Order: sequence, then C-alpha cells, then structure tokens
Amino acid sequence: MDMIKRETYMSRIRPFIGTDLVKVLTGIRRSGKSVMLDLIQEELAENGVERRQFIALNFEDMSNAPLCTAMALHEEILRRVQQISGKVYLFFDEIQEVEGWERCINSLRVELDCDIYITGSNAKLLSGELATYLAGRYVEFVIYPFSFAEFTELYHSVYLEADTRQCFSRYLTLGGMPYLSNLRYEDMACRQYLRDLFNSVELKDIVKRNHIRDVDMLERIISYITANIGTTFSSTTISKYLKSEGRSVATETVLNYIRACTDAFLFYQVKRQDLQGKKILTVNEKYYVADHGIREAVFGQNQRDIQLVLENIVYMELLRRGYTVTVGKVDDKEIDFVCEDHGDKLYVQVAYLLASEETVRREFGAFSGIRDNFPKYVVTLDEFDMSRDGIKHRNIRDFLLADEWN
Repeated sequence: MDMIKRETYMSRIRPFIGTDLVKVLTGIRRSGKSVMLDLIQEELAENGVERRQFIALNFEDMSNAPLCTAMALHEEILRRVQQISGKVYLFFDEIQEVEGWERCINSLRVELDCDIYITGSNAKLLSGELATYLAGRYVEFVIYPFSFAEFTELYHSVYLEADTRQCFSRYLTLGGMPYLSNLRYEDMACRQYLRDLFNSVELKDIVKRNHIRDVDMLERIISYITANIGTTFSSTTISKYLKSEGRSVATETVLNYIRACTDAFLFYQVKRQDLQGKKILTVNEKYYVADHGIREAVFGQNQRDIQLVLENIVYMELLRRGYTVTVGKVDDKEIDFVCEDHGDKLYVQVAYLLASEETVRREFGAFSGIRDNFPKYVVTLDEFDMSRDGIKHRNIRDFLLADEWN
C-alpha cells in the first residue's frame, strides 16, 4: 500500500516522541492506526534510532495469542529487552486484546527506559482501570479515515488524469478508508471490503465487546441511525420507531446500544447548544458515521441523501482539524456546526445547492442571530461564489482542501 505521511497526525504526535507519556492511538478499525505506528518508526529511524531498539507486536496476529495476558506480555518484553542496549521503543497494536494490558503497560513504563505507543479500536480504552494505572501519563490521538485531501493524493497515484471534481465524486461514494487504494478504487472490490469491515466492527467491536445478545435489534438501531445521519432525534424517537415495526425495546436499551456503537467509533454524537443561553441541550442529538463510504456500501443511497452525506463529510473534517463541534440553536434557527478550538471559533452551514433565493435566505439567514466576528461559512456544491454580508460561501471541495479557514 502506498503510504502517505499523514502529517496532520505526525505534527501532533511528534512533540511527545521520546517522552515517558504513553502515546495512545484510537479510532475505528482499519482507519490507519497501524500505518501510523509504521510512520513513527520511519521517523525515529531517520533520526538515528536503530531498528533493533524497536519491539512491535500486533495482537490481532494469531501468532501473538500466547502473549495476550498482562503477565505473559510483561515477561516476553523483559526477555527481549535483555538483547537491547539503550532506549527501547514499544509498539503494541490493538492492545485491548491483551487481558489486563493496563497493568503491563504501566509496569513497563516504570521499569524500563522506554517509549511506548499503543493502538486500540474502542473509546473505552482510556476509561476504567486505565484511569487508575495511567492517569495523567498518556496522550490520546484519534486517527480518522482519510480526509478528502489525503484521498485525492492517493487517488491521483492510481488515476493520474483525475481532476478534483472526479476525485470528489469518487470520495462521495467510496469514503476514506485507507485500504481502498490497494483495490485501485474499483467499485465491486471496495464495496465488498467496506461491507466486510462493517461486519467486523459490528461483531468484534460492538457485539462481542459488549456481550450483546439481540443482534437483530442492534442492526435495526444501526440502520435507523445510518439512514438518519445529521438529523435530530432521541433514543425515545428510535424506541417509538421500533415499536411501530413490531419490536418493543426500552429507551435505556437503545441508549446502551448507541453507546456501544460510539465506543467503537462507528458513530459520533453531536450535542446541541443554545448559543444565547450558552448551555448544552440535553435532548435530540445528531449522529454522524465515521466513514460515509461504509454507509454507501452497507446501506446505499449516498446520492439520494447527498445533503446529509455532505454534512457528514464536513463534520468529520472538522474533527480531523481538532475542533470541538456542537449544533447551534438560536431562537428557532439551527446552525449545522459551531466549532471551537482553544478560544477560536468557526460557524459552518452545509447545503447541497443554493438553487433558489429561498434556500439562499435560509442558509445565510441561519447566522442572523449571531453577533460575534468569528468566521461564518456556507458550504455547498455550487461552483459560483455567493458570499454576502460578511458570510463566506465556499464550494465543498475548496473548503475541504483549504489549509486553513479564516
């Protein structure tokens, strides 16, 4: 597979290389966490660290099954370290497969002169026992599927003649899972891969990890959320919908199943914020899917639901760039994304096309109740710039490829 440098992530990880903080890389299965470990090793080697100082283990590799307890892994690392002089660099992929891994990692951190990197496919990796063993001693980096810029870079390496519009058309359907470049972005192969990936996330990271017995119910809930990405609903809404389908389920069960999906990074929950009262609203969140290509492969209809898919793409880009994102509410108006990062703020409204004056008024008018001077964007597929009243209008391709938004 062609490796792209993923500098967005490397620039965040780089300051912590060589420190005694444990570097934790999380994100949906197959989002490129293993490749990030390879990129870190490449950089270390380029900076003079000898590769014999690296110990790398992937715990989804069956040959490492005997090491999947804290004691066995601890003993194996201590044995290997005997052969290494100087600092040791430890790379543990899918560490959640190791029973009691927290104790092992903490012990190695204390005992050895080492630099530790671990990956995992569950948001709960950093809760529970870990809070006790490693509180304040780790830094987390969430690794997302490819951005449009990253996708374009690899797509061009396969199809040299493709222009930005063609790249975006393919991105809209295929999404950003890194492995697709190995399949040369061929439709049938990519869809099969993405369906298998979805099944793997569902089975390994949701069903097995959470001991879910009613898989049919889980799949109905996943289908509902996937069909309704970017729309406001509550667990009660889903409960009522399922009841109408002849499946009675408690709201609490729906909540637990949704939580299991967000823990596996399949969905992201976005809370609503009252911008006047400056408070987070407790009902009716929105959800977006980690990769819109999975949505197309498993459920289809990305073209039919293009407005929602464009929103999904923009939301994931905002996360990649480090923003904390909420949905904004001002009186009866809603702003798709209110984005904050260390005091900086950005407002983004996403639409398919500004096809009528009524649509223009609605999308630009969403900002009318906001009095601050932070940047405000309307992002669409239109080719013509319709910026007005200090509000910037951008074509979505240009918006996603821009180095910065100001």
